[in-house]
Amino acid sequence: MPDIEILDPRSVAEAAVALHERGDDAKIIAGGTAVVLMLKNRLISPRYLISLGKVRGLDHISYDPATGLHLGALVTIRQAETSRIVRAHLPVLAQTFGQVANVRVRNAATVGGNLTEADYASDPPCVLQALRARAVVQGPAGTREIPLTELFRDFYETALAADEILIEIVVPAAAVSARQSYLKYVTRSSEDRPCIGACAWIDLDDAGVCRELRVTLGAIAATPQEFSEAEALATGERLTPALIDRIAGGYASRVDPLSDLRGSAWYRREMASVFVRRAIEQALASGS
Repeated sequence: MPDIEILDPRSVAEAAVALHERGDDAKIIAGGTAVVLMLKNRLISPRYLISLGKVRGLDHISYDPATGLHLGALVTIRQAETSRIVRAHLPVLAQTFGQVANVRVRNAATVGGNLTEADYASDPPCVLQALRARAVVQGPAGTREIPLTELFRDFYETALAADEILIEIVVPAAAVSARQSYLKYVTRSSEDRPCIGACAWIDLDDAGVCRELRVTLGAIAATPQEFSEAEALATGERLTPALIDRIAGGYASRVDPLSDLRGSAWYRREMASVFVRRAIEQALASGS
C-alpha cells in the first residue's frame, strides 16, 4: 500500500478544492472510525487523506424555532447524544445517537461521517430520514441541500458529488402534536449494529385522528426503507390495533430484505412486521 499524504485544510472551501483537484485519489477523514477501518481492511487505498480536524465552525449544535435543529458535521455522536438542545427538542434523536456502538466509538465518530459512510446497518440514518432531515453540502460550486430521503443511493453510496463535503444536518422543527419512537434489535451483542431498526413519526389531531404517519426501517436493505402506500392507510384514521397490524403487514409484504451475519432475509421480513407495529405503538404511548 503506497504512503498516504495527509492534507490539513483550514476551511471547507479549501477542503473542497483539494478534493476536487485530487479526485478519486483522495478521501475525507473526520473522526476516522470508518475510514481507518476501511484502510486496515484494504477496502480503500487513497493517496491523500483530507482531514477536517482543523476546519472551524463545523462542530455547532443549535436550535431555531423557524428552521429546526442544526448539527455541524464534526459534532461527535457522543456530543449529539448528550446535548441539552438535542434532548430538549428531539429526544428520540438523542436516544438514537446513544445506541450507536459503544461510548468509545461515539466519542470519536462524527454525525457527518456517520451519514456519508452510508452504512446500511447504522442507527442515525433511519431516524434522521423519518424526521425529514436535510444534508447541507458544499463543493467548489457552492452549497446545496439534499433531503435525506434522497441522500442514500446504495450500499456505502450517497448523492454527494465527488468534490462535495457534508457540512451540516438540519432537522425541521416538529409540530407539538407529533410524537416519535425508535426501536432496534441486535442479534449478537449489545454493541453490535442492528439487525433491524424502526422509527415511527406520528402526528395526531386533537381527536386522536392521524394526520400523518411515517415509518422508516433501517438495517434491512441497502438504504432506509419507507412505503408510502402502507403509511397512507393511517391518514384520517384512528390507529387501532387492527389498522396498525395492516400497516405492519404492508411493510412486511413490500420490503425486499437482505441477508447477512445478523439475520437472513426471511428473518428480517418477519421482524419488519413486528417492529413496525411496536414502533407505532411506542410512538403513540409516548404522547399519553
